[in-house]
Amino acid sequence: MAKKRRTRFICSNCGWETSQWLGNCGSCGQWNTLEEVVIPDESGQKSHKSRLRSHGTDAVKPYSLDEIPVSEADRLQIGMGELDRVLGGGLMPGSFVLLGGDPGIGKSTLALQCASMLTGQKTLYVSGEESLAQIRQRAHRLDIHAKHLRMYTETEIMQIIETVRSEKPGVLIIDSIQTVYHSALQSMPGTTAQIRECAALLMQLAKQEKVTVIGIGHVTKDGDLAGPRILEHMVDTVLQFEGDKQSHHRILRTLKNRFGPAQEVGVFEMDNGGLREVSNPSELFLSEFDPSVSGNAVVCSMEGTRPLLIEIQALVTPTSYGMPQRTASGFDHRRLSLLLAVLEKRCGWQFSQHDVFLNVAGGMKLTETACDLGVASALVSSLSGKAAMEPVVMIGEVGLGAEVRRVTQLVRRLEEAQAMGFSHAVVPQGYTEDSNILKVSAVRNIDDALKKSGLI
Repeated sequence: MAKKRRTRFICSNCGWETSQWLGNCGSCGQWNTLEEVVIPDESGQKSHKSRLRSHGTDAVKPYSLDEIPVSEADRLQIGMGELDRVLGGGLMPGSFVLLGGDPGIGKSTLALQCASMLTGQKTLYVSGEESLAQIRQRAHRLDIHAKHLRMYTETEIMQIIETVRSEKPGVLIIDSIQTVYHSALQSMPGTTAQIRECAALLMQLAKQEKVTVIGIGHVTKDGDLAGPRILEHMVDTVLQFEGDKQSHHRILRTLKNRFGPAQEVGVFEMDNGGLREVSNPSELFLSEFDPSVSGNAVVCSMEGTRPLLIEIQALVTPTSYGMPQRTASGFDHRRLSLLLAVLEKRCGWQFSQHDVFLNVAGGMKLTETACDLGVASALVSSLSGKAAMEPVVMIGEVGLGAEVRRVTQLVRRLEEAQAMGFSHAVVPQGYTEDSNILKVSAVRNIDDALKKSGLI
């Protein structure tokens, strides 16, 4: 009699498991995310585990905290300043870095450039999406000639691990994690079970062999990393490539980093020679700023440890429809609705019969509330048709009572504004630092800020 096949249902969003199919996940609550996975035989699992154990390191004993050697000098400096910044100072040996982004945004280009710059490390580039000839053509276009870089095309995870153990590279690049599969599992490559199993094996390989693993991951239509949510918890660092594919600018953001600060940002520019780092992003984002045009404002956002000056553009026009439009690019749509409600209720500016369009120049996505005052100023400026008397940086969070609340790291923001040539800044009340060059106006509410900036 044939043995009955054992199956489990795994959530593709969070990795929750159940023995029977359900409409929604019992952990994260998402609908239609449970996928059927065939459980391999125990004999295959035991032989697989014993094979890994035979390749593993010697038995590990417990150590006290003071006995563990650690040094920041062990980091691998890539030589690309913006990439080293988002990694917290470079690649940590034995770590697993996950790089995600939209199709065609430059993930493989960045990985290939990174591999070519690690001249002191033997690097193995494993591709499951391109042939060796295609990779060679891309390297020729990028003018990459690296003898330390080894190319390999394979998608079976155990074959990749065997090759890594024989080649002994310092850095392993997997392009991409969704194309790699384990032959012991019956599911297709890219499914929840395959991604989770392959990622676990790569993490184990990184820790045992002290190999730095860089895995490229696909994203869903919502912009999230494809695969189970547990994948992001397993890896050490998660990098997200952002930006419009039609634009030359690319933004690399750290979503998670066990060895450095999170939410760090690096800015790149795509040209014929590949990705080129931008050392002064504020200058790039303000390169086309025109202070004489109404609806424009400049804010200072802290992206990780770096202050960035960014231009806000607003367009307010009378609506031709019964329901006015509210469109925001690079800014939270719900936060925009909140600011419009505050401006109407507390300040008397009427937007109910106007369409509102808001844009963050340069392709940045602003999430910090310290940009609220600049957004409110741009909306009022466009509605009134009046521009500020002089270039001014608006810094502050707006409360529901139209009050301007304090923000963190205000001194660093003002130093960045002064370095970029601004002579006036509007900040929340309570600022006591003295500035000999930059004029600072401390305000209590939105009306005070609009008066100090010359908008009313």
